[in-house]
Amino acid sequence: MTKAELVSEVVNSTNTTRQEADVIVDTVLDSIVSSLTKGEKVELRGFGSFRTRQRPARQGRNPRSGEMVEVPSKTIPFFKASKQLRDAVGDSTPTE
Repeated sequence: MTKAELVSEVVNSTNTTRQEADVIVDTVLDSIVSSLTKGEKVELRGFGSFRTRQRPARQGRNPRSGEMVEVPSKTIPFFKASKQLRDAVGDSTPTE
């Protein structure tokens, strides 16, 4: 599902215009990004939780030259699905 398809779902499920639904979806996504940027955890009950994890610095290898490269530590987003979501996806059959 793309963002445009999500906006269409919001339009179909509510009595809003496409513009209003686009603002709603953007606001929700921006709020999640903003909270993660501040280091906060975002929990959507019945769906899952978003948080950040710190990846430590490590030695990597340049695949072209084979030279060892120092990869710096970085913060990455992490999503953990709720039990309800895992059960719902596990019970469904793939459509593709």
